[in-house]
Amino acid sequence: MDAAAWPSLSYPQWRDTAATLQLWTQIVGKVRLSLTPWLNHGWHVPLYVSARGLTTSPMPAGSEIVEIEFDFIAHQLLVRTSRGDEGILALEPRSVAEFYEELLDLLRGMGVHVTINEMPNEVPDPIRFSQDRTHASYDADAAYRFWRVLMQTDRVFKLFRSSFLGKASPSHFFWGSFDLAVTRFSGRRAPLHPGGVPGLPDDVTQEAYSDEVSSAGFWPGNDAYPHAAFYSYAYPEPPGFRDAKVAEGAFFDQALSEFILPYDTLRKASDPDAVLLDFLKTTYSAAADAAKWDRKALDCEIGAPARVRPI
Repeated sequence: MDAAAWPSLSYPQWRDTAATLQLWTQIVGKVRLSLTPWLNHGWHVPLYVSARGLTTSPMPAGSEIVEIEFDFIAHQLLVRTSRGDEGILALEPRSVAEFYEELLDLLRGMGVHVTINEMPNEVPDPIRFSQDRTHASYDADAAYRFWRVLMQTDRVFKLFRSSFLGKASPSHFFWGSFDLAVTRFSGRRAPLHPGGVPGLPDDVTQEAYSDEVSSAGFWPGNDAYPHAAFYSYAYPEPPGFRDAKVAEGAFFDQALSEFILPYDTLRKASDPDAVLLDFLKTTYSAAADAAKWDRKALDCEIGAPARVRPI
């Protein structure tokens, strides 16, 4: 096992940094939300894993484009435009309010005028960004290790995604729930979601879950569940899903209504990639078989570089 490839990530040890970083990513994500046309299932709002951190990807700004990237190697927030403008904010201990004010000032200085909803989403006891001087932690080593986990997970998620012919999401990072996710769709509509997700408008939740899905992801933990873990769920959950036999080391968490593979279980394995891929495959099979997806039409072999898929 390459310990550097899948580094330790104990939630209690970086809890304060995780809370601050989640709010920073929400500010950047809401800039993308404000600038980018709506895409089905909220696919226009996430961030993406990059070679150095997390990026918005190019966003429209009038007749130009702007991109914002968290660089967890140099520990900088980089802002670049198609006009050649470049700006940098240091990633260091600073309050959410300071980060918010400096980022919007930096964008305005580049001619990018944007207004965002200042209330955080999907976090307990939210504080307006401009008033939040409570969250101000930044442990550079912890942020780097978190990104390394995202990078390795993104690589395996993309491999898994190549074995599906139907509609599938990119591997993308949702800043509200602070997780990296990849989702497969059966092609059938789903019943209207009841909503009720804390800190998320019901119409957003209902649009996101308008279609039947099998979704998997990674999140670093939170106060309610202080453990980094991979997860997988189905919506709507079909009868028999939670009783399915899945990858060794994984289990169905009744409180979360999801299959869970603890991150530390993967780290202890001799082949972590294989363990994660088995978790993704078996939990997808549990959802697709229980809901009677047309797997003959939807499934295919995992893709290989430079090899055309046979038809």
